Amino acid sequence: MRVTVEVDGDGLARVEMCRGAGNAVDLAMARALLEAARECEEARVRAVLLTGRGRSFCVGGDLKEFAALPAERLAGHLTDVTDALHGALRILAGLDAPLVVAVRGAVAGAGLGLVAAADVSLAATDAGFTAAYTAIGYTPDAGVSWSLPRLVGPRRAVDLLLTNRRVPAAEALQMGLVGRVVAPERLNEEAEQAAGALARGATAAYGATRRLVGRALVDDLDEHLDAEAGRLAAAAVSAEGREGVAAFLAGRRPDFAGPRSSQTEGLRGTRTIFDS
Repeated sequence: MRVTVEVDGDGLARVEMCRGAGNAVDLAMARALLEAARECEEARVRAVLLTGRGRSFCVGGDLKEFAALPAERLAGHLTDVTDALHGALRILAGLDAPLVVAVRGAVAGAGLGLVAAADVSLAATDAGFTAAYTAIGYTPDAGVSWSLPRLVGPRRAVDLLLTNRRVPAAEALQMGLVGRVVAPERLNEEAEQAAGALARGATAAYGATRRLVGRALVDDLDEHLDAEAGRLAAAAVSAEGREGVAAFLAGRRPDFAGPRSSQTEGLRGTRTIFDS
């Protein structure tokens, strides 16, 4: 068993990596993450909560699997692994549904990429982060060389990628790698609360906001102001925008979800397991 997916009645998808010690990413794990991301896309979920079963979130690639391969097969195998893993990241980044990640224990390599891809990230106080790639003569994958400079700045990102030093949770919070640090016994509860609140929120507005922030580093100011104006006008006349304003004026909680889609209804209460 590599990954489990459960979608509840609010449209919250709980995706859990469960591959034993460390949740190391082998080819089967990468493909399972891709299938989980596709499941979220097809079900039109409203938020995704990604966790890792056991003491550690994800320690990166499965070096035992890689080392067991003959040299003539290794490059192709790693291409297959990254194609699947990167496919999962592309799908999750393209959803309107926000991605919440809750981590404990060791986070390394591709695990660091999964954390950096999150919109909302919570770390237990026992979490520790390391890039790990160059320590074994490898280079980054899982978007780490793209996302890490955007989160912590280029100079600090290069420092982390070259030295591979372990960053404790408190420092990860200070540098912007994670958004919250909580006691280990509170991690699951607080992650569920955060993800549940997002699942009940304005999903289309979340998606538009994610895309605006994503393009902020490549747009010039004029382009970005125009993009903001266009997105705001579209949001204001959308069902979400009308409901949000009506609820505010009436002093009630907005109902952004509306009727559940047939796809999400069909997955309510089910559990899909992807096996090796």
